Amino acid sequence: VDYYRDLLLKQDSPSDNFEGIVGSSDTLTNAMSMAARVAKTDATVLITGENGVGKDIFAQAIHDVSNRRDKPFVVVNAAAIPESLLESELFGFEHGAFTGAARGGRAGKFELAEGGTMFLDEIGDMSFAMQAKLLRVLQNKEIQKIGSNQLMNVNTRIIAATNRNLKQMVRDGQFREDLYYRLSVFPILIPPLRERKNDVPRLARFFLDQFCDDYGKSLTLAPETFEALERYEWPGNVRQLRNEIERAVILCDGEIILPEHFVSLVESISDISDVSDVSVSSPN
Repeated sequence: VDYYRDLLLKQDSPSDNFEGIVGSSDTLTNAMSMAARVAKTDATVLITGENGVGKDIFAQAIHDVSNRRDKPFVVVNAAAIPESLLESELFGFEHGAFTGAARGGRAGKFELAEGGTMFLDEIGDMSFAMQAKLLRVLQNKEIQKIGSNQLMNVNTRIIAATNRNLKQMVRDGQFREDLYYRLSVFPILIPPLRERKNDVPRLARFFLDQFCDDYGKSLTLAPETFEALERYEWPGNVRQLRNEIERAVILCDGEIILPEHFVSLVESISDISDVSDVSVSSPN
């Protein structure tokens, strides 16, 4: 029944290229519908949501459905690259631009993404100086390599993502207002997993099949396991669920995965028990 239900859901999904996004809740389906609508355009997209909800998967899906799908999809995590290196990573540099610069210079990510899509993850962690440089790219479709006096035209679509509240950052003076409006031409909010608990069983089965194939096992989830997974709040969202399923597949020596195979579920039950013990023993 689950197999045929999933087939029907795929037929009703906004696009076949979004089939990697698992779930059928109203909030997720709405986000997928919005993504499918904007995918065929060149509009700049701002994807927001908590860590682990799958912002990168949405960005990839938008690119795969777009008219740029045959061109590069280049990912840059603004939080993972030191500020001193981010400019050269994005725009490239000429030979001799600075001490240690590679002979002949190097192309930046914008050049590598020419004709395709640039996914700027963790955009909220970008400094004010880099925000100004990015704004120029969005406004003029031009970049300037470090050490060069020449401007270079670029044809790259921008998809940005963040887990931070950019509106609040603008109010606090931590993010440029003009850049915010340039980025949020088409905003998409991905809901956290705790707000779409009915997607948990389907995601659990999806990851279970994936890791059973990877580890050469044939396992099923016990009914009480499904119930426990749905009750849990999943602060780490889909990423946490995926990691927990992989760990459970590795730990399970039998054929049925039980709640005790999940570290987070065991810790959650333990925390609840500790609180109950305290309340019972309290003199008040």
